[in-house]
Amino acid sequence: MPDTNPATAKKQILDISVEVAIRLAVIGLLVVWCFKIFAPFVLPMMWGIIIAVALAPLFSKLTALLRGKRGIAATLFTLAAIVLIVIPTFQIGDSVVRSSIDLADRAEAGTLSVPAPKESVRDWPVIGNQVYEAWETASANMSTAIERYRPQLRAAGAWAFGKIGGLAGAILTTIISLVIAGFMLTYAEGGEKKVRSIVGRVGGHTGENIVGITTATIRSVAQGVLGVALIQAAAAGLGMFVAGVPAFGIWTIFVLILAVIQLPPVLVLLPVALWYFTATDSTLVAVVFLVWCIIVSASDTFLKPMFLGRGLDTPMPVILIGAIGGLMLHGIIGLFVGAVVLAIGYELFKAWMEREAGSEVAA
Repeated sequence: MPDTNPATAKKQILDISVEVAIRLAVIGLLVVWCFKIFAPFVLPMMWGIIIAVALAPLFSKLTALLRGKRGIAATLFTLAAIVLIVIPTFQIGDSVVRSSIDLADRAEAGTLSVPAPKESVRDWPVIGNQVYEAWETASANMSTAIERYRPQLRAAGAWAFGKIGGLAGAILTTIISLVIAGFMLTYAEGGEKKVRSIVGRVGGHTGENIVGITTATIRSVAQGVLGVALIQAAAAGLGMFVAGVPAFGIWTIFVLILAVIQLPPVLVLLPVALWYFTATDSTLVAVVFLVWCIIVSASDTFLKPMFLGRGLDTPMPVILIGAIGGLMLHGIIGLFVGAVVLAIGYELFKAWMEREAGSEVAA
């Protein structure tokens, strides 16, 4: 028979409250502690999930070729991806460093020379006169030009070497992400069941649908944003290679970066095309190169509708807005996170509206 004494009941409630508070504090401390331990791996883990989801169809084909040997397929996939990413990145970085050191040595020795600019440089829009003056000063006396623009050159050099230094960290993160993606692809079937079970327990039937929406959105963004960016960069690099543009590989990387962050590649290609008018003797070739640059820059207007939103009921503008907004908020990984979150929000809102409409009809 429970004790009905008010003082005793109050003490029991207090004891239970203290016990619950202590348990919650211990659980909260454990959660925070676990998160801090895991925090350095959050970004590689997210990239690993994105890579695994985006490349799962390709991995399935590779597994089929190897007669279902998922472990061997995952190992080959991981090693091939690391080689394809790390080696070109290292070569580009090494080339930039060597070129910078060579330029610095030639400038110090007084053997660095620049050809005089053509008068047509003055006709470049907005920056024509400034570029012509700086170019003319450099061609007449390199030492004077270096001394005159020393603060700007020093700032540009510090920025460039800072980026190159940060490249090592980015490469390490990429390698870790690829290894994580390889493990996830190896155990993809069991992992997908567990994820669906967890999400389904939280959100019921709607939660299970969220897994499908997330998977389709990641693949859609990979094709519609990164895929289109790679196509534009490859087309731009091919055009610059055929035209004989110096250091075309570096300009191609800049085009890729602009395309990924959803800025028009013409910001890089137009100055290159204008410079090409002064570097070639054939006006026709320069005009063809300019037209090619414009076509490459504008190609996303018809490529994005072809790839972005494929396999999704969510409208393409929702995915694109989510990708751009996520990019602005979270950086490159926000391309995927933003698109997934906005797509899920849109689908939940649509389901809620349909339920409300159904309730009104029933009433």
